[in-house]
Amino acid sequence: MLKQEAEGHACRGINTLITSTSLGPDGRPLRGLGGISMEQKIISGVQAAVKALYGLDADASQVQLQKTKAEFEGHLTVVVFPFVKVARKSPEQVGQEIGQFLLDNASDVVAKFNVVKGFLNLVISDAQWIQLLNNINADDKFGFTQATDKSPLVMIEYSSPNTNKPLHLGHVRNNLLGAALARIVEANGNKVVKTNIVNDRGIHICKSMLAWLKYGNGETPETSGKKGDHLIGDYYVAFDKHYKAECDELVKKYVAEGMGEDEAKEKAKQEAPLIKEAHEMLVKWENNDPEVRALWRKMNEWVYAGFDETYKMMGVSFDKIYYESETYLEGKEKVMEGLEKGFFYRRDDNSVWADLTAEGLDEKLLLRSDGTSVYMTQDIGTAKLRFQDFPIDKMIYVVGNEQNYHFQVLSILLDKLGFKWGKDLVHFSYGMVELPNGKMKSREGTVVDADDLMAAMINDAYTASADKLKKAEMSEEEAREVARKVGLGALKYFILKVDARKNMLFNPEESIDFNGNTGPFIQYTYARIQSILRKAAEQNIAIPAVLPANVEISVKETELIQKLNAFTTALRQAGTDYSPSGICNYCYELTKEFNQFYHDFTILGETDENKKVFRLVLAQAVAKVVSLGMGLLGIEMPSRM
Repeated sequence: MLKQEAEGHACRGINTLITSTSLGPDGRPLRGLGGISMEQKIISGVQAAVKALYGLDADASQVQLQKTKAEFEGHLTVVVFPFVKVARKSPEQVGQEIGQFLLDNASDVVAKFNVVKGFLNLVISDAQWIQLLNNINADDKFGFTQATDKSPLVMIEYSSPNTNKPLHLGHVRNNLLGAALARIVEANGNKVVKTNIVNDRGIHICKSMLAWLKYGNGETPETSGKKGDHLIGDYYVAFDKHYKAECDELVKKYVAEGMGEDEAKEKAKQEAPLIKEAHEMLVKWENNDPEVRALWRKMNEWVYAGFDETYKMMGVSFDKIYYESETYLEGKEKVMEGLEKGFFYRRDDNSVWADLTAEGLDEKLLLRSDGTSVYMTQDIGTAKLRFQDFPIDKMIYVVGNEQNYHFQVLSILLDKLGFKWGKDLVHFSYGMVELPNGKMKSREGTVVDADDLMAAMINDAYTASADKLKKAEMSEEEAREVARKVGLGALKYFILKVDARKNMLFNPEESIDFNGNTGPFIQYTYARIQSILRKAAEQNIAIPAVLPANVEISVKETELIQKLNAFTTALRQAGTDYSPSGICNYCYELTKEFNQFYHDFTILGETDENKKVFRLVLAQAVAKVVSLGMGLLGIEMPSRM
């Protein structure tokens, strides 16, 4: 017989461990099984067994349940080592005695058992699996936990665009991660506020404004036929083009005058007429110059209209949007308050700093010598306004990993300034995303535009699905709508399936493959199930709300129900780890499991009516849970493909 070693079970990891007391963030038992779960019944049975057999009042947390290893018979395994000492018997004996007790007293749950070393492997009864499937089917939001008035409020910041250019591929990853994280955190029983901080001020904004004044000839989104964010992005590129030309001329002049090339380049960057004008415009903006402010408002409105279209296509939304132009002054006030309280100090040049050397960091600039703010100050100001607006318990920032140090510092500063969530803020740090042909650079106009990328994905999906769509006899409108769901689903799934902390290469061709670990593979399986259910309806096969307990089911079918039940654990884990990729992995594994089942078993062709109806209910449950999981990722599921 194969050995079932303690070490092997110990390293199976958190995904296979079934906790005895799964509670939501407000302390209530997690929703999902419509009453006492199978696991809870077993835990209670083991508690009763060790009380009756050994006189031990075991706490539920002492009962360790794991999914049984594939090489052994069983569904769930009880680790008996915690009870060996009090029983004064070998692990095998303890396993045999507890197993027999469960067989005698919980036969509605346990059909049979076997013991390998200190592991009691339980075979769950068919009736229990059917009851579990009934519970899953009865719960429209299976695995989800509903927030209550007592639930913590989690604010999640994502997107954070600049108003001088359209959203690009990096923003796509940010937005998809932030939106998915918000849904996952909410599904775990938290109140969630989705927020965005728009970087609508600064020298980069003035560059676009100045270029539009110089080279725009009054061009508008209406006259150009361009989205507002694209139009403004063009002028940001135009500024850089003319600025570089000026710098090149100045470098030649300085070198001819005997200056070294490196020194000449640095001086040219500062002395080029365009950059000087841009800085003059920024000063005017800071001083509320009416003409500059009017132009700024007009151009920003063009950009916001463009952003709204992009967000809508992406399926992303926000509950509250903050603007840097409204928060930076608040940050100054908060820094001055910290200065008065001795948290910060002023240098001889009048700049204000935070000394974080005691925390193992360095000194951080908060206000420049001329009194202007830096990004850190603005983040403090935004935090102040948010705290005034919402009773925040947890703050999550979805920002790239190049800002890791920034958020280390921000956490300490917010804590010093009295924000209760400051010390425990979460920086959801993610890596860079690239296309096979290289990195993105916005100033040079080679940015991978989010709108263009989504449009290309939808078009590619339409082309790749042409044969399938033709066979489905869809109208052109229906086919285009399916292509939209598949194209965007491919993009979202491919990006979200990768561990957020890692850099990734987005390959559009791979993402639209209908085989393998892709969104379209999962969507196609869902559509296949919907087709089966439609055919069942055409044949007047009634699918009951509750299945009878006396249906004989196979090992493969119990495995599929067990996989369905694991959605609750996968969702909890994704919420704990802030990991959308965990949901992707679960949806893929469930879909694979169903396809293996569908390959081995007929559904509509089954001659035993009870088995046929059972399999239809099972397929219906798979479709529902897959749809719930993919919905957390913001992916729509087509009913036909």
